[in-house]
Amino acid sequence: MMLINKLFPWMNIGVAKSLALGLCLASSACYSYAYSDSQDIVEKEVKVWIDSPVHFPASPISENLLAFYSNESQRFFIDRLSVSVAADGSFRYTIVSISSTGAKNVSYEGLRCDSNEKRLFAFGRHDGSWSASRRDNWDGFSARGINQQHATLAWDFVCEGGSVAGNADKIIQRIQQKQSLRQFH
Repeated sequence: MMLINKLFPWMNIGVAKSLALGLCLASSACYSYAYSDSQDIVEKEVKVWIDSPVHFPASPISENLLAFYSNESQRFFIDRLSVSVAADGSFRYTIVSISSTGAKNVSYEGLRCDSNEKRLFAFGRHDGSWSASRRDNWDGFSARGINQQHATLAWDFVCEGGSVAGNADKIIQRIQQKQSLRQFH
């Protein structure tokens, strides 16, 4: 703002802020267009995500669980028989978390590598059935704070370059061998 005051001493701060905001908005509007090879302005294509149908897997059993992350209070496992790559490009799996006191949670989830998002499809019940989640949106995940298990699963074993790295068998193999994708970067 000091530069604006020096260049335009007659302009008050309110007008300068409005002008600066207007310039920022105008410049960001320019980024919604791209130039084609013929230098004509073409609008960028906006992709709309459409989920593949959800098919719940069988309830997990302990023999099929692969450990992939733990912290002070919980251990996280993935059911190797539930792992799949859906037609929409998302990675789908059953996750089992067991607390240090023995409490167990089971859920069927998905990861999107292109947007670093996760989705909860269903909760596992004690009788082995599933209770579909009422939420149908994808939420971002992070390696900070709680719920780091999603970032660990995605960035260590599933995602590379914005897409799923390999098929279900390759991902299971990486988890079994504790072979992180991050070691290659």
